[in-house]
This record gives sequence, C-alpha cells and structure tokens, in this order.
Amino acid sequence: MPRVWDVPVHDSTRVRDARVAAEHAATLAGLDEQHTATAALVATELATNLLKHAGGGQVLIDVVAPTVLTAERDETRLVQVVTVDHGPGIADVAAALSDGFSTTRSLGAGLGTCARLADDFDLHSVPGRGTVVVARIGAAPDGRAAQPGPAAGVRAGAVNVPFGGADYSGDAWAWVRSGDRVTLMLADGLGHGPEAARASTAAVEALRGSAHLAPAEALRRLDTALTGTRGAAVAVAQVDTRAAVLRFAGIGNIGARLCEGGTWRHLVSRPGIVGTHRPTTLREQEAVWADDRVLVLHSDGLPSRWTPTPDTCRTAADPAVTAAVTVRDASSSARPVRDDTAVAVLAPDPPDRP
Repeated sequence: MPRVWDVPVHDSTRVRDARVAAEHAATLAGLDEQHTATAALVATELATNLLKHAGGGQVLIDVVAPTVLTAERDETRLVQVVTVDHGPGIADVAAALSDGFSTTRSLGAGLGTCARLADDFDLHSVPGRGTVVVARIGAAPDGRAAQPGPAAGVRAGAVNVPFGGADYSGDAWAWVRSGDRVTLMLADGLGHGPEAARASTAAVEALRGSAHLAPAEALRRLDTALTGTRGAAVAVAQVDTRAAVLRFAGIGNIGARLCEGGTWRHLVSRPGIVGTHRPTTLREQEAVWADDRVLVLHSDGLPSRWTPTPDTCRTAADPAVTAAVTVRDASSSARPVRDDTAVAVLAPDPPDRP
C-alpha cells in the first residue's frame, strides 16, 4: 500500500520526525546506507529551512518511480522529499541555492547542500505565495540496458497527501512503459483508509502488467483486478511518443486537465467504479501530444472549483513540483481537505535539461 509520511513542521521537534520518516522511506525503497544517510540529511535540511525561512510548512515523504523511464521494466525506487509552505517566498532563487547564502544569519548551506546531494532537485517560489521544493534520492541504475528512444522524452511525477495525516493514502499513482508508449494512472480507492489503499494498490499492481494495452483496455483489466475490493475511481492516460498522440480514458471522479499551449481543456471520465460498477462501454479521447503539453490528473481531494494557474503549465518544471504547487494553491485553512489528495503530472522532458 502507498505509505506516505505527512509531517507538519511548525516547531523544531518535527524536524527529527522528518528525518526518521526519510530513513523509513529509504528502507522501503531498498537504498543502501550512503543513500539512506543522504535522504535523512536532505529531509533534515529542508525541514529546518521551513522553520527558518517560512515560519513552518509541510514535509511529504514518499517512495516513487523515476521521473523518466529508461527501460520497459524500470523498477527503480527513489525517496521523494517534498516541502510546501505559504511563506514569504524566495526573491532570488539562484542566490538561495549558492553556498553561504542566508537571510537568518545561519550557515546558509541548506538548499545548496540539498541540490548537490539529491539525484533530482527542483523548486518553485513566488514572493508572497510560498515555496515548493522537491528532492529525490535513490540508488544508481543496476547497469541494465537503457532504452532511451522517444519515450524517454516524457516525464511524470506526483504528490500524495493522506487524509488526516494517516499512514496510508487511499490514492495511488503509477506509470509504465511499453516501447514508445508511456502510460500514467491515478487511482482513488473508494473512501479513505486501509481498504481504500488496498483498492488503489491493486490498480497499481495490475497496471504493471498492462503497459502494452490502450487506456480503455487497461481499465477493463484493472476492473477484473479490483474485483473483491471496495473499488476505485481510475484514470489512465497514454502517450504514444512516436505518433505524438495522447489517449485518455477514465472511470469515476478523477479530474483530468490538459494544457495545450497555455489553454486548458477537460478530459472527461465515465461514471462508475472500477472493480464494482464498470460502464459497459468506454470511450477513449485523443489529443495531439507536443512539447507545450502538460497533463494534470487529480483525485477529488482537490477542491471541485480548482482552477489552474500559469505556473501549472510550466513544461520545464519537475512534474512533482507542478503537482505540489497545484495542491498548495488549491488549499487553504478556509477549505479543509476531506479526503486523500493526489495530483499526478505528465509533461515533456526538455531536451536541454541537465
């Protein structure tokens, strides 16, 4: 089941909780001692930064897939550390990432250290709105033959926030590759808690054997796999990179929005519940996939009137940063979350990205 650590950091005692959570996540990911220590250090530095510069915030720690799939069965697992705050933001991001920079008379090594140590690192900050930081730590590839090809030009990432700080989220995401096609799935188990998590986990496991299938056919296979669970809302999006086509099919209330050159359009799912009440017919929607596209899938933990901002359609951003910014900007103390919340993003991989 998708174990997620949601650590609210509003005093120094929670910094240790973030470090311990990163160590547990590293164990689940199968990281060695060196990478485990790195994950713990990054979580500690980022949590400390929340207190020093933002007056507190949220740390989300998860075990995730790589943002780019370089093999058809890429089973690499990384520890993802995400921090979200509604603080003053960073006026000069480049300066904040340099060694010795500080606005609080500290050593100023936090963000720069994290950027160097993490295998992936990105942040987004707007003065007056807050900052989102994403860092991933994981073991090096095991030497299997990489299959870059066109499919390696697509990235995916997500954030998952369990309801009420629970240990397990009823939402889950996964993505798989088959040749030139990459498939992203987001599942929202009915309700929340362990039974919802079992349903969404069953969807993840079934997707791993369905990478070669079109979205509608994959949903039919997932429906069989979820029989006996309480069921889930599921959306499946597949990019055929050689044909430059996006295909989508969904059942239930997973939201799907596609940004096309700055303009957003809805992709519509059919009513029903995968595993208990699948519609007899499934229609796939198609759209052109290009370098200015960004696809956002989200569970109903996001407010129903969520509206994308220009930041949501930044193709150069890490997909998990886009997901975290979406969660941050759609939430407030006046609109408390009443369910698990997951946002998964599919975006092009810029050719000049390091």
